[in-house]
Amino acid sequence: MAKIIDVKGRRVWDSRGRPTVEAEVIVGRGATPLAAGRAIAPAGASTGSGEARSLEATAAVKNINTVIRDALRALSVADQAAIDARLIGVDGTPDKHRLGANAMVAVSLACAQADAAAQKIPLWKKFAGNRRVALPVPQIQIYGGGAHARGRVDVQDYMVICNGAGSFAEALEWTAQIYAAAGARLAKRGLLAGVADEGGYWPAFKSNEEPLAELVGAIADAGLEPGVDAAIALDIAATQLYRGGRYHLALENRSLTGSELHAMLVGWLERYPIVSLEDPFAEHDAAAMRAFTQAAGDRVQIVGDDFFVTAAARVKDAEGACNAVLLKPNQVGTVTETLACLEAARAAGYRAIVSARSGETEDVSIVHLAVGWGVGQLKVGSFARSERMAKWNEGLRIEEALGARALPFPARKLFKISSA
Repeated sequence: MAKIIDVKGRRVWDSRGRPTVEAEVIVGRGATPLAAGRAIAPAGASTGSGEARSLEATAAVKNINTVIRDALRALSVADQAAIDARLIGVDGTPDKHRLGANAMVAVSLACAQADAAAQKIPLWKKFAGNRRVALPVPQIQIYGGGAHARGRVDVQDYMVICNGAGSFAEALEWTAQIYAAAGARLAKRGLLAGVADEGGYWPAFKSNEEPLAELVGAIADAGLEPGVDAAIALDIAATQLYRGGRYHLALENRSLTGSELHAMLVGWLERYPIVSLEDPFAEHDAAAMRAFTQAAGDRVQIVGDDFFVTAAARVKDAEGACNAVLLKPNQVGTVTETLACLEAARAAGYRAIVSARSGETEDVSIVHLAVGWGVGQLKVGSFARSERMAKWNEGLRIEEALGARALPFPARKLFKISSA
């Protein structure tokens, strides 16, 4: 059985040109190296207050090269739970501020990669074992806003879900057509202002509803039927809008009570083919989240991101708020804790989505987590920029490798096919 021989940390760079942390774990038998695994910690711009704390990159790298290295050497790399328990124990804080969540998640994922390499299997197979798996349904950003585009529009993500697609490859093909059509529409109107952090268009819209109509138009321009072939998903990221008990929409120079925001979102659901809403209310506004879930949860996926911060305990205490959970390993610090949140979601009857962050890298570990754990959806940003495309392309490779052994692509099952 392969054991951890060495753990190395290095300071690398993310998609925003900011320093982040890479961990490399070398494993072998005795002193002879057998395999290695690497992983890089991402970083978010829109973060929940309950997220595990990351450290400045140089400090986190130092922790990997000293205390973490000393703590993990000689452990079996196959025992992910023991590795993560050791990391959590050495850190000894509720928010991971001693070692840094960025150091911990990079090492945790690198250990998983090293174990898969030692077994000479892909990472998704390590997590799947002998279970049959399917490719996850992509949520792909077309327009970026909120903290990802300096507040150009208040809603953070306007995304598409190709709910009529029959495969991962077909979903990407259709999204490519929608993304191109959306860009052409913006260019024609003189509204294209570049791209946001996650590769979605950075548009010059005059209201937060205008992108919804534009997205319906882009789907149609791509030769697809809105609501039948492709639907809309939104990340409101409402915590970023919440101040003084009201939701502030800077683009429209107005503020809303929770009830008024509720009414606005219900109106959007009635007018547009929206199938998923993420963080429609602030992380501290649990009553509004529960009321909205009760009112709209039977017809739309309501996703908790800042609301849950990948914490199993928060999912268990949701008391009817949301019906889906976003899984971001760096929010909680380790692979094992991320899996615990997934298991809590499944026990509660909630869906799950594995998600990247706005500050990303070429690391593709989360694609393997989604496939190996059988998570039905994957969100990594837009259909542009290499840190995003690396993940979509990895999904294509896995789908090709699975071939006929894959379970059916779940898009049509997850999302009801209907016209707006």
